[in-house]
Amino acid sequence: MKRRRFTQTVSLEERLAGEAKRLREQAKALPHGPEREDLIRKARQAETGSHMSGWLRSPGLRPPE
Repeated sequence: MKRRRFTQTVSLEERLAGEAKRLREQAKALPHGPEREDLIRKARQAETGSHMSGWLRSPGLRPPE
């Protein structure tokens, strides 16, 4: 069975930022509690992933010598 491959049209950073925004909007609609905190934690993780991916792709990053 062949793997289906496709090219992403939106960068990883943009997808993660969009996911974080969506999760924060969802959390705003919920009352304070564990479910809301879980959504906020996931949003923070997505934002961190977006920043890390951007940092790793930056041209200023050099391998150790």
